[in-house]
Amino acid sequence: MISFHHVDLQYRDQKALADVHFSVDNGEFLCITGPSGAGKSSILRLIAMDAFPTRGEVMVRGMLASKMNRRSVPRLRREIGFVFQDFRLLADRNVEDNVAFAQLVVGVPRAHIVKNVMRVLTQVGLYAKRHRRVHELSGGEQQRVAIARAMVNSPKILLADEPTGNLDPVTAQEIIDLLFRINDGGTSVIFSTHDHQIVKTFGQRVLVVTDGRILSDVRRREAVDRSASLADAMYRTEQAPAAASRETVHA
Repeated sequence: MISFHHVDLQYRDQKALADVHFSVDNGEFLCITGPSGAGKSSILRLIAMDAFPTRGEVMVRGMLASKMNRRSVPRLRREIGFVFQDFRLLADRNVEDNVAFAQLVVGVPRAHIVKNVMRVLTQVGLYAKRHRRVHELSGGEQQRVAIARAMVNSPKILLADEPTGNLDPVTAQEIIDLLFRINDGGTSVIFSTHDHQIVKTFGQRVLVVTDGRILSDVRRREAVDRSASLADAMYRTEQAPAAASRETVHA
């Protein structure tokens, strides 16, 4: 399904990823965690072919990044749904129109759009609010709309970049539970988070990334506990300079 073979990614003078090597099977549920700037979003961009490796190879659904062209990239992206931390909804449209937009841009016949939109809004529990404007929804509801939009074209892969970053803990867990249900339907789900509480309770495969490198890649519950401990250590290290800076200011 997805494989990274000793991948480096360079942004101008900054190396975002170094020697990243892993694979994801069909139907797998993967959490990528690590502190801010670790390289989580860069991995998702490479999967979506929104960026291309400086060294190494990325393969997604049998397509090699090194062989992609202007026609094959859009074809691959139709098999990938993407969810963002900041939702990226159309503020002047209602829920139904936001989801339908993803079908309109790929030329789905209007007769099919109504049925498909009803299906995914029912799946995320928002069909009753399909005529509401975006500003009338809570943050969690807006993220559900974003997930419905990402799923309406029945992608094989769902990528979610910090999907719980702007949500309270209870709502964040509801979004993770929704991603579990989507994965149960056969969709491969890959999401990133720097929330170590989510990592601690996740219970599936966890990829820990720091400084552009994979620190840990574990699949079993007991191993995930170890990944959570590693993530905890990184977050404490990340927060320590900020705390020290605050103490210096107060002094």
